[in-house]
Amino acid sequence: MANDLLVIGGSGFVSGTVARRAVAAGFRVWVVTRGQRPLPDGVTAIVADRKDTPSFEGAISAAMQMAKIDHFDLVADCIGYDAVDAVQDVAVFRERAHQLLFVSTDFVFDPTHRRFPQGELSDHYLSDGYGGKKRLCELHLLGTDTGDMSWSVVRPCHIYGPGSELGCLPEHGRDKALLEKLRAGEKLHLVGGGHFLQQPILARDLADLMLGFLGRSDLHRRIFQAAGPDVVESVDYYRIIGDVLGVPVGIEEIPVDAYLADNPASAPFLCHRIYDLSGLHAAELPTPATPLTVGLAEQISALDV
Repeated sequence: MANDLLVIGGSGFVSGTVARRAVAAGFRVWVVTRGQRPLPDGVTAIVADRKDTPSFEGAISAAMQMAKIDHFDLVADCIGYDAVDAVQDVAVFRERAHQLLFVSTDFVFDPTHRRFPQGELSDHYLSDGYGGKKRLCELHLLGTDTGDMSWSVVRPCHIYGPGSELGCLPEHGRDKALLEKLRAGEKLHLVGGGHFLQQPILARDLADLMLGFLGRSDLHRRIFQAAGPDVVESVDYYRIIGDVLGVPVGIEEIPVDAYLADNPASAPFLCHRIYDLSGLHAAELPTPATPLTVGLAEQISALDV
């Protein structure tokens, strides 16, 4: 019998990749969408706005009744951001899902107190901004009785691959014009010259990791770092792109202190982002393995279509 997966946010970059990989693996897949963007082939749409909890819950209940199921095997919340989203996940799915997987972020850590490599636990987390809000979601799960529904959390670092724009560091993060600039011979302006270490994860590898949580109720209340196999300086990420294009990559350094003074919210980007993945290995989860050179070549090919 096929496993039943619900993806919240199934038309986005990560969520869409999860949905496609799940369909290919034989899952029955439902996605919650506001109906504004195309969905992956083979999924069943549940049109609802999660900000309206009564209609959100009603739409999910109706979809389950139509499918004649009383539980989803796994719910993957790929877009939860505010603490109220985690509250909603527990309230709506506590009696409707065997497992919940929440996608958090590596930005939960205070960048001034990171360890290298950073493990899952820290005494120093952000309390505001994107990372702070994701941490509040984690804290709600940690402090709430979820009944028979088990939950786990993944914290991806920079996610790349087909379906997204290229770029991992200011001022060229998710830069829609990056390929054009490189082909035109423009210099890239990178904070700190791009010397901060990163460990990017291919979206497909992240999706396969997430699907690997299915049936793993033994991972209840566990939080895992999610990163790729390669640790590189951020500048090397851009040089790999240049190598694929066959063009040199010129770099102009932006001083870190000056940039931070004008852009304090960018602090989580401006640190080494490398991770201890021993937790994934010990849990025998599908560990991301696609080399950065291979994944970036795929992404460039997709953007050049």
